[in-house]
Amino acid sequence: MNAASILSLVRDDLQAFAGYSSARSSALVGDVWLNANESAWANPADVAGGARRYPDPQPAALRERLAALYGCAPEQLLIGRGSDEAIDLLVRALCEPGRDAVVTTPPVFGMYAVCARLQKAPLVEVPLIDRGDALDADIDAVIAAALGGNAKLVFLCSPSNPAGSTIALAEIERVATALQSRALVVVDEAYGEYAEQPSATTLLSRHDNIAVLRTLSKAHALAAARIGSLIADAALIQLLRRCQAPYPVPAPCADLALAGLEPESLAVTGQRIAQVKAERARLQAGLAVLPGVVRVYPSQGNYLLVRFADAQVAFDALLAAGVVVRDQRAAPQLGDALRITIGSPEQNDRVLAALIARRAAA
Repeated sequence: MNAASILSLVRDDLQAFAGYSSARSSALVGDVWLNANESAWANPADVAGGARRYPDPQPAALRERLAALYGCAPEQLLIGRGSDEAIDLLVRALCEPGRDAVVTTPPVFGMYAVCARLQKAPLVEVPLIDRGDALDADIDAVIAAALGGNAKLVFLCSPSNPAGSTIALAEIERVATALQSRALVVVDEAYGEYAEQPSATTLLSRHDNIAVLRTLSKAHALAAARIGSLIADAALIQLLRRCQAPYPVPAPCADLALAGLEPESLAVTGQRIAQVKAERARLQAGLAVLPGVVRVYPSQGNYLLVRFADAQVAFDALLAAGVVVRDQRAAPQLGDALRITIGSPEQNDRVLAALIARRAAA
């Protein structure tokens, strides 16, 4: 697909949309900046004095650092307020309300459905298949649903939240091939650092109807900074930038992200990812032998999905021990399940101890 044809997936009324041109959009040079109606004086609390100025909409240094991290060109990457903003931008830019559908694979991250509803985009759900040892995406059903449901967007979460399963790159490529010129396949890799397979960004050179979501919120421990990335065809990124709010990346957040992506920080992050993987295996093994635990699904995220004989009792026992986990019982197929994030070794010990104590007291 060339640039013109990838943009054919965008709403007709937005294909030539110019967007808002902010005061920081123009490459102007000067030493007295009077073009953005900013204060001439810093706030008393702002010691450095830089907060009175609007930030760069797409900080070049951060964009380059993220592109190097994710193995793409800077022009293929859009920085936003977490992955949530990118999801919302994609739905609003590609889906004509009441006509163009969004395909999801529940139980899965809820923001895909929320953004579809806000846009009045039809939501087509293709449930994960419970194979006993995994909750997997039904790729054949996804393709059929997208083709039959007039889908413009297909969201594939890999590793899936909360299931923890991944989708093989060959299967992602199969979806993209089947939906060429029909839909954009969005692979959400929020937990990609914890997975054992390469990123779907490796497929972009062959399939420009693939987009990938990444974030610094999980493995990089910068959730409060709200730095997410959308990686896609450069022409689509350019158009989405015109649809984005003027100043999506606060300067302090960009500075923090840059510091978090320095080599020494990345080295520590790598060590912690390895520790999470080791603790994930240990906690999975520890939970699996506990009475009252029905099933612990293998996971390639930093969490485990666990089915209990009595999920309410387990939830209450953990809460009584000061441990807060995610109750998944309202999600499709998960009426007996809790999602437990992998914590530190000490925190994981508290999880096991609380559930053992609960069983002993029963």
